[in-house]
Amino acid sequence: MIFLSSLLALVLALGLAAPAWASHGFVAKAVARAAPAVVRIDTERQVLNQRFESGFEDPLLRELFGDLPSSHRENGQGSGVVIAADGLVLTNAHVVEGADRVQVTLADGRQLDGQVVGSDPVTDLAVVRLPAATKGLKAAPLGDSDALVPGDWAIALGNPYGLDSTVTLGIVSSLHRNISSLGFTDKRLELIQTDAAINPGNSGGPLVNDAGEVIGLNTLVRAGPGAGLGFAIPINLARGVAERLAIGEPVVHPYLGLQLVPLTARKAREHNTDPNALVQLPEHDGALVQQVLDSSPAATAGLRRGDLVIAAAQREVHAPADLLAVVEGATVGEPLALEVLRGDQHLNLGILPAPLPAAEG
Repeated sequence: MIFLSSLLALVLALGLAAPAWASHGFVAKAVARAAPAVVRIDTERQVLNQRFESGFEDPLLRELFGDLPSSHRENGQGSGVVIAADGLVLTNAHVVEGADRVQVTLADGRQLDGQVVGSDPVTDLAVVRLPAATKGLKAAPLGDSDALVPGDWAIALGNPYGLDSTVTLGIVSSLHRNISSLGFTDKRLELIQTDAAINPGNSGGPLVNDAGEVIGLNTLVRAGPGAGLGFAIPINLARGVAERLAIGEPVVHPYLGLQLVPLTARKAREHNTDPNALVQLPEHDGALVQQVLDSSPAATAGLRRGDLVIAAAQREVHAPADLLAVVEGATVGEPLALEVLRGDQHLNLGILPAPLPAAEG
């Protein structure tokens, strides 16, 4: 530090221009490294008007409003990040969902038509490919989201509200925030929580560390109570999903067919002391089976409502999120060992995960 200060003083004394590192902080340096790979994504999709949504024209609406068109064009906007110099852009699935036109604006202002080559709604990730002849693309350096700890710097880049090239600064507030706790039951994600401002239009843009490496993909912001909390998909997860989507392979998510609620030993004791309780619950932390879906792997394995899963693949299960993490890392068709408490019985069950059924509609 003394040497650097002395060197800077000498430079100034000689009337020389101060070097770049002397006039900008770490945030500007990190942004300079990542920003050339950040893009804006504009989408267009055809949307049915309300009177045609049911598949036929509503006579009452026709009488009230006359001959309206059956559909209209809807525009959307988000962000993305170039992750390969051959034209691969990573973004959120909800940014490009249903789009029949995707226009990508590069950091240097060039506008290109992109093609959605793959999308995985379960992880809210999608890959857009730019034309093969596109020159001068700069891929963002990717970091290691598994190395993060709360308190690390977090810098969000993107285009919120159409304001291009916006930068916000915060920290990693928490890790492994399960998306189901935020009300999204159709997703399978553990998110990075940050207090760096993330707003509409930031979706799909990168969250970077103090070295300018992408550590996450901005995906949502908490509205209402708790506003100011932003969430990002860890880049280690996003990288693996993107690799499969880029070559046209589907992303397979293992599935058991259980609806679960958390149970703690304290809650179980309180329940069991109620004289009106219909059943006695195991006084143990775990994932309590609320429902077993028909014809599911769980039904085939013999799981029942009221069972308490306390371990999976020799890993302790304290809550449904713990079991979900094990299932997500399991292999379809290969046995998964579960430890289950059923009343006063301790059972060891084997279950064969199946591919997660596609959502209807």
